[in-house]
Amino acid sequence: MTEQKNTNDNDLPKDTAKADENVRYQEVKPVNNKRSGLIGSAVAILVILAIGGGLYYYTNQQASKLSVENQSLKSELAQLQQLQNTYQQRFDNIDSMFNSQKQTIDKLQNERQTTERQIQDLQTRFAAISSADVKSWLLAQADFMVKMAGRKLWNDQDVVTAVSLLKGADSSLAEMNDPSLLEIRRAINEDIGSLAALTKIDNDGIILQLNQLANQIDNLRLAGLERNGSPMDKNDETISGSLSDWKQNLSKSWKSFMDDFITIRRRDTAAVPLLAPNQDIYLRENIRSRLLIASQAVPRHQTETYQQSLEAVSTWVRAYFDTADPSTTAFLDTVSELEKQPITLAMPSELKSQTLLEKRVEKQIRNLLAQNEYAEPQAVEAKDAQAVEAEHNASESVQNAAADSTTSDTPVTQQGE
Repeated sequence: MTEQKNTNDNDLPKDTAKADENVRYQEVKPVNNKRSGLIGSAVAILVILAIGGGLYYYTNQQASKLSVENQSLKSELAQLQQLQNTYQQRFDNIDSMFNSQKQTIDKLQNERQTTERQIQDLQTRFAAISSADVKSWLLAQADFMVKMAGRKLWNDQDVVTAVSLLKGADSSLAEMNDPSLLEIRRAINEDIGSLAALTKIDNDGIILQLNQLANQIDNLRLAGLERNGSPMDKNDETISGSLSDWKQNLSKSWKSFMDDFITIRRRDTAAVPLLAPNQDIYLRENIRSRLLIASQAVPRHQTETYQQSLEAVSTWVRAYFDTADPSTTAFLDTVSELEKQPITLAMPSELKSQTLLEKRVEKQIRNLLAQNEYAEPQAVEAKDAQAVEAEHNASESVQNAAADSTTSDTPVTQQGE
């Protein structure tokens, strides 16, 4: 249409051309405004499309990122779910173990309560029989002391120690403060009095006298010798100091030298053979050994050995030594006195208190056995109950151990998966 108007305008006159231009100008103006609006709207549409495309691209990119993140979150959630299942199983296992442990603790508490009751029962019984136990111990101690006194009396013949032991037994019975023991205490005092009346033997003094005799053996003089120890028929052969008597001195020296080969001794009794010059040493040693045997028989109270040894000593001294010598006479007097000295005592055949104490101890033992027989059934029942509980606990512990082993294997397999 505009092209047609332009062609028509060229054909009009010039006068009308200006008017037409004005009119055209005026008409074209609204046409340019309209174009600018279309362009602006087109630009706006393009901008909107660009923004929409950008938004679409951005949202598409964000959606892809969100999908990737969603996938990763899903995988993490699956892992967390698997871990939760594993921990749940472990928690269940721990819960079962806790329940079993709780049951065990309850059983142990029950056992502790039963043990406490038993301990209380024992304490009450101990409090009831504590005084009786002390008395039983004192009675047993007194019985032991009386028996030891008998052994010291009959085996060792030690009267002093036996009396001390009997006094100790009497003091132990006195601590019991029991009137029924007065008869036993009276018998103990009678035994002490009978032992105190025995004549004491000085064994140490007898041994010292025997040792003194052994030391005096070397001072005894053999029979058949003079008091100076020279032969009885020996002449005076002293050498003079004068030179003029040299012949006599030489003759005396030669005779003295020759006399040393032959010794003549005189004995009044020819029935006993003479001793050789060196045999007196063996004789003295034999006598000394006999005295030693006698001294060893004194503490052992071997009366027969003691008497035989002293008789042998007396016989040998009277046979081979000079009985007229004062030292020999004193030696034989001492030996005869020692032969008369007793080395054993007339001990009583038994102690009166020992029999009475044995009867009392047997009675006490029978009472204790009766108490134990009464208490034995209760103890057996308690032991049987404890044995049943122990077997039950052992079976449960085995079952719990087997369950723990199976449950401990399952988490490992899940983690491997």
